[in-house]
Amino acid sequence: MSLLSVRGIHKTFGDNQVIQGIDLDIEPGTVTVIIGPSGCGKTTLLRSLNGLETPEQGVVSIDDIEVDYASKPTPAQIRKLRSKTGFVFQAHNLFPHLSVLQNITEGPIYGNKQPPEEARALGRTLLEQVGLADKADAYPGDLSGGQQQRVGIARALALQPKLLLFDEPTSALDPEIVGDVLQLMRKLAREGWTMAVVTHEIQFAKQVATNVVFIDQGVIVEQGSPQQVLTNPSHPRTREFLRRILDPLADEESAS
Repeated sequence: MSLLSVRGIHKTFGDNQVIQGIDLDIEPGTVTVIIGPSGCGKTTLLRSLNGLETPEQGVVSIDDIEVDYASKPTPAQIRKLRSKTGFVFQAHNLFPHLSVLQNITEGPIYGNKQPPEEARALGRTLLEQVGLADKADAYPGDLSGGQQQRVGIARALALQPKLLLFDEPTSALDPEIVGDVLQLMRKLAREGWTMAVVTHEIQFAKQVATNVVFIDQGVIVEQGSPQQVLTNPSHPRTREFLRRILDPLADEESAS
């Protein structure tokens, strides 16, 4: 049985139809990597899974919570859906005025009503797991981009979600420290966390993904195993996208 079920999601911004009837299933303990060109709708889809975006129609089910966007769900329904997920943002989105440990414990204490001492103990354990045990009392401004993103991952884990959502978690990082974040994500995958990851990191997708979803112009063009989609894609649009992202100078060289 699927942990996540998405049926008929549609989302528009003004006259721009960003998502056009997407269906998607994610099984427990799997890693789904979502790829596609900029502006194709992949981030909007990810944000629609926990109510950060509100589609005009479509049904999202996570675990035992179902939200039908066509019926205009209440804030309480959205909170229940969101309680099943942990979201890791592209630009970290840490509170600059709170310490690292406070950033991690805000959600569990005020959202999940977890006892503060229990939340702080879990937060320190998670900081140790992401390699930042000595940074509990530091502030986000004292950390590198890679360290901030690892705090963001610990913050998501602290909510003890059923599904981890990653929105291009390495795109804002210095290339030299991208590997640290990807290595942590590999570790989470090995531990059995269910993950949906929007990324351009094709090698990560090849090595870690259970399922790869290629989106273009608001629809799923192709999906399947990394071998199917990334090594032997059947759709011409997928082949074109991969050629451009893996060898961005190819067109320039062929024209010269």
